[in-house]
Amino acid sequence: MELNASVSAVVTGGASGLGEATARALAAHGVRVAVFDLNAEKGEALAREIGGVFCQVNVTSESDVEAGFARARAAIGQERILVNCAGTGNAFKTASRAKEAPDQIKFFPSDAFERIIQINLIGTFRCIARSAAGMLTLDQRDGDRGVIINTASVAAQDGQMGQAAYSASKAGVVGMTLPIARDLAGEGIRVNTILPGIFNTPLLQGAPENVKAALAASVPFPKRLGQPDEFASLALEMCRNGYFNGEAVRLDGAIRMAPR
Repeated sequence: MELNASVSAVVTGGASGLGEATARALAAHGVRVAVFDLNAEKGEALAREIGGVFCQVNVTSESDVEAGFARARAAIGQERILVNCAGTGNAFKTASRAKEAPDQIKFFPSDAFERIIQINLIGTFRCIARSAAGMLTLDQRDGDRGVIINTASVAAQDGQMGQAAYSASKAGVVGMTLPIARDLAGEGIRVNTILPGIFNTPLLQGAPENVKAALAASVPFPKRLGQPDEFASLALEMCRNGYFNGEAVRLDGAIRMAPR
C-alpha cells in the first residue's frame, strides 16, 4: 500500500507510546490519522499537531468503538489502515503466600484477569471486526483493500511471573492473527501482529535509571531499550509491503524474557 494523503488510518492507543509514534510516522507520509484513546488532553494535542482527528474511545465499550469509527470516518474518510496499540497490563501471581504472613494465601482475582482480557484481546478484536467491515466498502488499490496491524508482546511467548493475564491476552492476539488474515484474504485485507520487547514508552520512563539500565543490559543486541519509532517503522513496512500477511513478528533485540 502506498502511504499518502489519499489514505486514512485509525490508531488505537494513539495518544502516547507506540501508538503515538505510529500516528506520527503515518502522518509524516501524508496519511490522515484518527487517534483513538482515553486520554483526551494528549489525544487532542497530538491530533492538532499532526492534522488528524481525536476520538475518545474505550475499546471495551461497543458503543464507544462504534462512535469512534463513525466520527473518524466522517472527518477523514473510511480508513484503509488500522493499527491496534491500545492495551494495558497488571501483575499478580496465580496463587502466593503473603510475605508478612506466610500462612495467608492470596490468589489472582478473576475480575483483574478478565479486565486485561477485555482490553487487550477482546478490545483488539472489536476494533478489527468493525474496521474490516468498513474496509469491505472500499475499492482495492495497489492490491490492498486495507491493512490491519495489532500489538501483542514477547510476553505472548515467554511471559514472566505474575503475567498470566497479560500473557494470555497477548497470546490470544497472536493466535487470532492468522485466522483473521485468512478470513479477510479474499477481500484484499492483510493482517499482521508485532510482538515488541522492552520499549522506552511512558510506562518505563518513570522508572529509576538503574532499573532501566538493568533492563537495557538484558537485551542481547543492541543493549538498549527499543524506541517507539522503531515499532512505527515496522508498522509502516507492514503497510507498504504487500506480501506481508498473516505474520506475528518479534521486535525485541533477540531478548528472551527470564522467569522474573
